[in-house]
Amino acid sequence: MPGTDEVWELLGIRQLAATDERADEFTGTLLAHRRGGAEPVEAMRLVVKRSVLEELEGYVARLLKRSRGLTR
Repeated sequence: MPGTDEVWELLGIRQLAATDERADEFTGTLLAHRRGGAEPVEAMRLVVKRSVLEELEGYVARLLKRSRGLTR
């Protein structure tokens, strides 16, 4: 693992796709940048399991709901 003081900023995920709608793996490109660094954006090939995307879906939904505060 990189040094503990390194912070990477996630810029996006591009072209996340699968061969069919029942696929268990998806491929794409992860875009990230080392915060405070002079290096350009890193583009890394990404393979992600369906189970990870499902876990992220729930986590991100809860995070966004809490961060929006109370509605009137």
